[in-house]
Amino acid sequence: MIVQEPSKSTSGLTSVFENSAFMGHEQVVFCHDEETGLKAIIGVHSTVLGPALGGTRMWKYDNDAEALRDVLRLSRGMTYKASISGLNLGGGKAVIIGNSREDKTDEMMKKFGEFVNSLSGRYITAEDVGINTHDMEMVKMKTDHVTGIPESMGGSGDPSPVTAYGVFMGMKASAKYRWGNDDLAGKKVLVQGVGHVGETLVKHLTESGAKVMINDIHEDTLERIASTYGAQIVMDDIYDLDMDIYAPCALGATVNDETIGRLKAEVIAGAANNQLADEVRHGKMLREKNIVYAPDFLINAGGLINVYSEIAKYDRAEALRRTEDIYNTTLTILTDAETHGITTHAAALKLAEERVEKKRQQLKG
Repeated sequence: MIVQEPSKSTSGLTSVFENSAFMGHEQVVFCHDEETGLKAIIGVHSTVLGPALGGTRMWKYDNDAEALRDVLRLSRGMTYKASISGLNLGGGKAVIIGNSREDKTDEMMKKFGEFVNSLSGRYITAEDVGINTHDMEMVKMKTDHVTGIPESMGGSGDPSPVTAYGVFMGMKASAKYRWGNDDLAGKKVLVQGVGHVGETLVKHLTESGAKVMINDIHEDTLERIASTYGAQIVMDDIYDLDMDIYAPCALGATVNDETIGRLKAEVIAGAANNQLADEVRHGKMLREKNIVYAPDFLINAGGLINVYSEIAKYDRAEALRRTEDIYNTTLTILTDAETHGITTHAAALKLAEERVEKKRQQLKG
């Protein structure tokens, strides 16, 4: 069954169209396969600028409603990420419900590939949290609508290093805006979440002379990265730490009512999607506290730019050039926000929405 009706006994799923996160989505697909244990949701927010491209995340959500909310917010963010980066792509995302270290199998990923294929190119998948290039190889066996496959198979490989490079560029731009200099030497940076993207960001920061603190739910990963890069492991009360820059690189919504009042950082710049639990309220709170916030869908776009190179006619060098340009766009957004007296998130959203609306009007004409 390609599209499964959500269970009426599952909280939140019976009123998907009334969900505040739905926000104009074109299509939401619920995928279920008993044999492999696959439970997944694919969200297609917009195909105005092009096919909806966005990674697949595997996470052990507390419930199905939480997974739905996550995929809706993530797919919406991908629309704006593609738009603000000047890419001819729409926004989509997928989540697989489960523990990626324990539940994931090759057969599950192949079955997921069949569901992706059933959308006939409206949605193109890639890697995200809990998913790697091997998983994309399995998906590729069942559909051509996949990116982030190994270079040996003609793909662009793991997009996470390019994502990290874009975040690093956005962080440097934010530092220049805040302190008048983009030199990160001596800056105290907390990287929360040191998966593929977070680890590469730690590498860039260490090489630039920053004092790096790391936090993650996986102790083995923390120990390895601390040993490799000389980073300091921090576990408790991380939001109360003395830091210059907070870099959330795990799941979203860590910038919220509770944490904003505790954060001592002057800059927030990280790879996580949907960092603001409430885009409007928390954006305003950061502005009032004079914390520079680099909009997540702007500075974490490097991975999307990279995988786009698999379906567009430009090479890796061009992808890196576009990713490096995140520095200039970040400075523009931060300056525009100050000039117009709005939040940085609102300034970035305005720029992204204008491009989508312009294309929508052209299609109508």
